[in-house]
Amino acid sequence: NGAGKSTLLKILSRITKPTSGGARIRGRVGSLLEVGTGFHQELSGRENIFLNGAVLGMKRAEIESKFDEIVAFSEIEKFIDTPVKHYSSGMYMRLAFSVAAHLEPEILIVDEVLAVGDVAFQKKCLNKMREVGQTGRTVLFVSHDMQSIARLCGRAVWLRDGQIARDGAAGEVIGEYLHAQTRTGAEKIWDDPQDAPGSEIVRLRRVRVVDEAGKTAASIDIRRPVTVEIVYDVPTAGRVLVPNIHFYNEQGACIFVSHDWRSRWRTTPRAAGTYVSRMTVPGNFLAEGTIFVTVAVSTYLPFEVHLQERDAVAFSVIDSLEGDSMRGDYAGVLPGVVRPALDWETETAD
Repeated sequence: NGAGKSTLLKILSRITKPTSGGARIRGRVGSLLEVGTGFHQELSGRENIFLNGAVLGMKRAEIESKFDEIVAFSEIEKFIDTPVKHYSSGMYMRLAFSVAAHLEPEILIVDEVLAVGDVAFQKKCLNKMREVGQTGRTVLFVSHDMQSIARLCGRAVWLRDGQIARDGAAGEVIGEYLHAQTRTGAEKIWDDPQDAPGSEIVRLRRVRVVDEAGKTAASIDIRRPVTVEIVYDVPTAGRVLVPNIHFYNEQGACIFVSHDWRSRWRTTPRAAGTYVSRMTVPGNFLAEGTIFVTVAVSTYLPFEVHLQERDAVAFSVIDSLEGDSMRGDYAGVLPGVVRPALDWETETAD
């Protein structure tokens, strides 16, 4: 908030003149900014459709050929001849988006106004923007919703204090943005045992995300394995201790919980000392997005949690359109908390 996103869009839409500098734009621009921008309040929905088309330089015949499609998409057919000053904010935004998306601009600028509509219409708008982008046109989409950006955009720009903090592949930028917002990185170390999470039974020393080369990694290719490594001290011997790891996505949904279930330590009391536990997730299992990792150490019989550190580390899973990704030629984000590469067989039924 306050980074200058909406102001920048107004400059690019030629609504606001910059105090200095300038913007070079190649192509016809269609904009969907905050409610109240772009429509004449005294005119009806029908009249505003033709007015917006004329502003874009379209001939009346071109606008008429798109008119029915615009009205049908907006789902406000009964009110198309009502002055827009009588529209609710949701009705206004439905028509505004329909006009901006269907009058075929080379550049479609959309501010984070879709929150006005209901969930079904938001999904409809995202699908339409994806369709526009896949036809070779540019969609400039501003939002705080990381999932929508991940689904829609291949490239992302993170603005901070009016400056570009990061510009690059959407998955990588989203990961860095979320890490900065949550103060969570790919490694966390406690140098002073007294400040470390835990108790006199077990204390955490270090947690980190590791790639297959053994290096700490803030982002992982979706096709490659990823390991979470835990280092912890056991000051006193004699207890059975089971480390466990919880993976959560950006929405806080638990993806899975895993514990050290096959090693001898599941039933063997620990000697005093420092231990390292590693859990590896195979490639082509996690879904694209940011993963937040909670670590814990427990005793199961009787059940007791001795140590738990929520969101100890985080990392991004990147699903590139290049190479042999399971997504193939599909450019959208595959839904779900996991994205396993499962075995399929197809044959003719003859």
